[in-house]
Amino acid sequence: MLHLPTNCWRRGFGRHSFAKQSTVRFKSSYVLRSPPRTAPRESPTPLVFVSAKAWDTDSEQGMTTLSSMLAEQGFTCLQTDLALPDPQTRNNSASMMKWFENELRSAVRLSMIPFPPVVFARSAGCLIAQTYISSNPATGLVLLSPPANNVEMASTHCQYGLPILPTHLAEFDFEPNFPIAVMATLARMRVLEKLNRLTRDSQVDMFTVDSLEGQQAYNNIQNWLDKLGI
Repeated sequence: MLHLPTNCWRRGFGRHSFAKQSTVRFKSSYVLRSPPRTAPRESPTPLVFVSAKAWDTDSEQGMTTLSSMLAEQGFTCLQTDLALPDPQTRNNSASMMKWFENELRSAVRLSMIPFPPVVFARSAGCLIAQTYISSNPATGLVLLSPPANNVEMASTHCQYGLPILPTHLAEFDFEPNFPIAVMATLARMRVLEKLNRLTRDSQVDMFTVDSLEGQQAYNNIQNWLDKLGI
């Protein structure tokens, strides 16, 4: 369960099942964190943090801390955790990505954030974020240790022993003509530089850090947002 500070509003939406031997109920939810009165400023550009922990537990790691810290600095932060679709939808990668996109769009709409957000995602959650920004407005994109490519995820399994991507998913082809940052540890960044198309684009900002959850990572993100004037 997500931690809910006093300046947050939590809501759930939808109810769907995912089956492996038995049926488990999940529910998409979001937490909207508003800047406190003590924030040094209030940014008009919202930040959206997307995860789907029932699909990939790593996608949620560190998101609560990061969104809480950035809210303290004056950002309105929407933290989402998306439910898995029904088993039939789950069995097709493209259909599953469309499901996640619709769930994220619903969260953004229901939270009534006024401007296109900067979208944050980690691990397999980066697939959801890239699906979303491919057809929805966004001010920027921050990918934390993203997959090298979609093929890599076909051989990666979720906590239920099923592949993250059960069928082939076409590689993303959106143009990186808006602010994008990729952050990873040194070992992971070396893999990304060889296989990830975004890291080979000169317009994409890349940050190598010791840990994705340390002060170094937070400082890089805050400085990047400041550089963009967000």
